[in-house]
Amino acid sequence: MKPLIRCCTLTLTIIITTGICHSGTIGQTPASETSQEVVTRMAPEIAQAMAKKALHLGAPIFIRIFKESDELEIWVLRGNGFVLFKTYTICDYSGGLGPKEREGDKQSPEGFYRVGPIQLNPWSRFHLAFNLGYPNEYDRLNGRTGNALMVHGRCSSVGCFAMTDYRMEEIYTIADAALANGQESFAVHIFPFRMTAANMRRHQDTRWQRYWRNLREGYDIFERTATPPEVTVDRDRYIFKATTIELARQP
Repeated sequence: MKPLIRCCTLTLTIIITTGICHSGTIGQTPASETSQEVVTRMAPEIAQAMAKKALHLGAPIFIRIFKESDELEIWVLRGNGFVLFKTYTICDYSGGLGPKEREGDKQSPEGFYRVGPIQLNPWSRFHLAFNLGYPNEYDRLNGRTGNALMVHGRCSSVGCFAMTDYRMEEIYTIADAALANGQESFAVHIFPFRMTAANMRRHQDTRWQRYWRNLREGYDIFERTATPPEVTVDRDRYIFKATTIELARQP
């Protein structure tokens, strides 16, 4: 059996087998000649690097992005929590701190997003990409507009997060493997900065302070549990529920 993810209100049940998993074995992800060449070339190297941390290529993943420090983190499921695999430097994002509000403001988003197989773009003119899913439910309820906001290659951005081609090849290969191996979608949490008390005080005069306090609730849950919270929306607020992970194994 391959990994299967079943999501409930408060519990993630994940069936896991041993061994390294490669993309294309369970779910279907879009592929181009470019993405197939990249995944074939990059997978062995990434799998070896993950093995050093007792992680497996194809296991469920979680991504965090921090604008101020230009960081994108990939976390990989191990046991009953997520473990940091690698932190990548963001080459470029557009705009400043604060969420995207409208089409054409050249602002990169902040908030809680999910990426499924159909959001992968192996044909991107920016080498490889995946769509963040902006606007999400919160964005739509609050009148925010815009579309096609990506994490992609190259090093130029108009509302996206540009990672350079080589970094994006690693990120794309990891995302493709997780989705192809059964993860229905992975969470991408985008913050203006690490949501520490000191950083919140440093930015206390911004008009986004109330919004960022709401984002911090989700940030704190992950910091405490090593598991992304369940995220829902109630008008002008994100609502969070801590989740637990139960591991079962097929006989």
